[in-house]
Amino acid sequence: MKRADPRRALPSVDAILRAGRPAANERGRFTRAARDVLTRARAERTSGDAATFAAQARAALAERERLTLRSVINATGVVLQTNLGRAPLSPRALAAIATAAGAVSVEYDLVAGKRGERHGHAARLLADLASAEDAVVVNNNAAAVLLALAALASRKEVIVARGELVEIGGGFRIPDVLRRSGAKLVEVGTTNRTYARDYAAAISQRTGAILRVHASNFKITGFVARAEGRELAALAREHNIAFIHDLGSGTFLDTSRFGLGKELTVGDAIREGADVVTFSGDKLLGGPQAGIAVGRAERIAALRTHPLMRALRPDKLTIAALVATLETYRDGNAETELPVWRMIAAAPRAIAARARSLAAELSAAGIPAETIEVRSTVGGGSLPEETQPSFAVAIGGAPATRLAQALRSADPPVVARIVEERVALDLRSVLPEDDEVLARAVTGALAKGGADGSSRHQNGPRTRAGRTL
Repeated sequence: MKRADPRRALPSVDAILRAGRPAANERGRFTRAARDVLTRARAERTSGDAATFAAQARAALAERERLTLRSVINATGVVLQTNLGRAPLSPRALAAIATAAGAVSVEYDLVAGKRGERHGHAARLLADLASAEDAVVVNNNAAAVLLALAALASRKEVIVARGELVEIGGGFRIPDVLRRSGAKLVEVGTTNRTYARDYAAAISQRTGAILRVHASNFKITGFVARAEGRELAALAREHNIAFIHDLGSGTFLDTSRFGLGKELTVGDAIREGADVVTFSGDKLLGGPQAGIAVGRAERIAALRTHPLMRALRPDKLTIAALVATLETYRDGNAETELPVWRMIAAAPRAIAARARSLAAELSAAGIPAETIEVRSTVGGGSLPEETQPSFAVAIGGAPATRLAQALRSADPPVVARIVEERVALDLRSVLPEDDEVLARAVTGALAKGGADGSSRHQNGPRTRAGRTL
């Protein structure tokens, strides 16, 4: 006897709508979800009644409309966690964004009563802080490098040390950027040793610029040599070509004061003689995502008037947040106001005290927790291989991957690190005022049987995951 095709018994879309009873403002979306589940049922030769498919449509619609951009707690110990948005903004920057959200004089001169210039709002502050002549802002540092090359070396040769032909996150490759800018790459030196004489030998009538690139996310050590910035600046001036220095992260503060390696500051790069220095706004600067170029007035003017500038310009909210961040540096309050520098400057003993308090609170809620000593990183391509002492709360009670998943489902989600097979909440990247929010989120996710029921007697204290306090 021939078996009946189950697809013939599938309910109609109208029947699913009657069973699902969508609200008027979601009827169209629910109808599309119903059609999708029916299509899948036909392909898989499954059957069911209208109520079953209505439930499936409802679940599919909820998943499709699930909010994916959410505020999270960064407990990874990586201060500039690229996947978590890099630099958290200061209260001053957030207030500036709120103020700029309405009508704002982004391109209007209030004194003259006519169209103004959006690029002037941050330029003077940036130039003053960097001891440069002028500045311009675009939407990220890759754009700043692209714009500088296109404006100063299009259809010309650009000399780059072979050891600086880097690729960073997202597939951003310096050779690709050079090609997109219209410039031609000329490699000099070797991977580990490049001298000023290598650059000098490559200069010709076709040369438009020398490009120095920050070695983001890696470090070459040992038998190495690198031309000094002052040497490259002198070469560029001698041959009337541009010297572009891409700092990558970029900082106005001396990182060695915080127990880290010394990162060349923006001011240092300008004093070495670079014509254009590019860097990011949302890394060590501690502001919004932006690409910043500072340098000599005539070079920056070429960037500002290039046709690409229209495509790469920042919006009013970015400008507002950037200006507020720069004002914090101007006022001498970066270390006390900007979250990035507060985290970097935090004393290990203060972090340890917070970790002990959090561990005690979690233990009291039935979650096995202890304080361990760890090392944290700055991240965001800044200061590769440099670490700082930190303290974390290690959590037991279930496999680490399961606990980490449960924490990511907390409210707000908590993104932790795994140290020696245990979930660890590294407080270097958590501001002190967020400790209570973190405690409530972890307790809510784990105290009531989350991740297979953490309890006091499971996975007792261990010492392999760092030195236990």
